[in-house]
Amino acid sequence: MKFRSGLMLGATAMTGLALIFSPGHFPSGHMLASVARAETPAPDAAPTTNHAETYRLLTLFGTVLDLVRSDYVEPVSDRDLITNALNGMLSGLDPHSSYMTQKQYEDMMVQMKGEFGGLGLELQQQDGHIRVVSPIDGTPGFRAGIKSGDYIIAVDGHTVDGMPLDEAVKKMRGKPNTKITLTIVRAKTPKPLTITLTREIIHIDVVKSALYDRIGYIRIAQFNETTEKELLKAYNSLKQQAGGKLAGLVLDLRNDPGGLLDQAVDVSASFIRSGEIVSTRARHPKDSQRWDAHGTDITDGLPIVVLINGGSASASEIVSGALQDHHRAVLLGTRSFGKGSVQSIIPIPGNGAIRLTTARYYTPSGRSIQALGITPDILVRETREDPGFSLREADLEHILKNQGGNQTKAQPRTDLPAIAKDIPSDPPQNWPEFDYSKPATDFQLQEGLRVVRSMAGLPAPNPVANLPPLKPAPKADCNAHN
Repeated sequence: MKFRSGLMLGATAMTGLALIFSPGHFPSGHMLASVARAETPAPDAAPTTNHAETYRLLTLFGTVLDLVRSDYVEPVSDRDLITNALNGMLSGLDPHSSYMTQKQYEDMMVQMKGEFGGLGLELQQQDGHIRVVSPIDGTPGFRAGIKSGDYIIAVDGHTVDGMPLDEAVKKMRGKPNTKITLTIVRAKTPKPLTITLTREIIHIDVVKSALYDRIGYIRIAQFNETTEKELLKAYNSLKQQAGGKLAGLVLDLRNDPGGLLDQAVDVSASFIRSGEIVSTRARHPKDSQRWDAHGTDITDGLPIVVLINGGSASASEIVSGALQDHHRAVLLGTRSFGKGSVQSIIPIPGNGAIRLTTARYYTPSGRSIQALGITPDILVRETREDPGFSLREADLEHILKNQGGNQTKAQPRTDLPAIAKDIPSDPPQNWPEFDYSKPATDFQLQEGLRVVRSMAGLPAPNPVANLPPLKPAPKADCNAHN
């Protein structure tokens, strides 16, 4: 097979309609034009095979199929059995390869246009449990306060724990304006939470922006087919708002689960004038590729700070890695997810498609971030609280090995601004509770603004300075008795 188109990236397997089909996303351009076609394999497409052994194994498969068909406790269709077998074949390879039925494939293609119906949650199955990767900004799930790391254990009072992800998603789908009740287990919360939401059509704003004095802020929520276009639109709007005197930029890639490879390349090339953006290495050398910058920096060299965290995966890691390797931006936040593989969507006419891992990708310095993630230049955590279990690529089953990359230990950067050494890794005890809708409570953002202001030669006040004084702890009563 040839996999020169339809390349994509993503952190987890996702759901359709009520949620995004995959944290990576899919073909670019006019969809079908960019999806890899299944072709007759070249003679060297597979390793030397013992055909007699293959036939014996296929006979074993047929034997098991017949036994299940005849003796399972209740009737089951051949289509269900074969679909389950295909799911097992692909999901057993790595966490990001999967089989899609025709309906799932069609849902995915619709969703890549940036609009779909449901709750606006990105989900993943882990050890039989349905875990929230992240809520999408502004959606019912986001507004209801559902958080990354929450586990959904029941839908409308019916358990989904141990249920296949696709079946759980079907229970969450429904017509817009209909009610749904989720039962959620959350770390450090003693009892399950019951949350009632109203389904609606989800419009994904992949890019949002704001202006803080002369510093622009652009958040990229995911990399779909409109991301680069929306980025340019947002940046030009910020320049206009600043009267042409924009002094710096904060690029927010936190909780961005990834998406299209070509969009990651184009976004990176919007800030890097020359050199490599990313390379991919496939099983066969002829299928490996490299992408270079286009000679344009839309900011004309303005200082940039990039915000990342454990939810920044795949396409967002490509952008982060390219900007870091070229010393074009300072990365601030926490270590990223660590997904260093590329998937191709290969349609099977009339029978859906497969999502197959076909390459590893490497940053400009030749490093693979597979199962490692990208370490920020300045460590700044979101809160002082222990985040509990934070799922990353290294925690998934059947992950690809980190291999083929530059194994030289990265040297600490010597070009960081002087203020970097003064940035605390944790917010103070009296920092207000983090609320996505209130930028002043976002410690990572406020410290990022502080760094980029310093890089731009602007006053960089400490956001902690205006906090109310910390209340002293109550004194213990020495005369108290039990």
